[in-house]
Amino acid sequence: MRVRLVAIVMTRQYLRGEVLVLLSRLEAAAPCRESAAALSPLRHQAETLPLGALPAVLKHALDQAEAWCWSSLGDDPELFQRECVIAAELYEFGLCSGLLAPEDHAAGDTD
Repeated sequence: MRVRLVAIVMTRQYLRGEVLVLLSRLEAAAPCRESAAALSPLRHQAETLPLGALPAVLKHALDQAEAWCWSSLGDDPELFQRECVIAAELYEFGLCSGLLAPEDHAAGDTD
């Protein structure tokens, strides 16, 4: 029984840690310092709120990433690519971890 409890705690720590890593990568791809600072509350929530809050954190991060992608689309192709890559990684992790469902993708999706 103790081994199972350790595995559950480890899985929760992994999920939280991976979300934090992805948020850090998104922050590094931010178009400006103010945009990066907007992620600070999301990182704090991912660190401190119960595991059940991670889906909402991921959804907000994806919304932010989508907004950044749209804003950099015509102005900075390299930044656009970096933002899209991390947004895709956030979404893929959310799906694979069970934190997100396919219908959780932003309404602006056109495919």
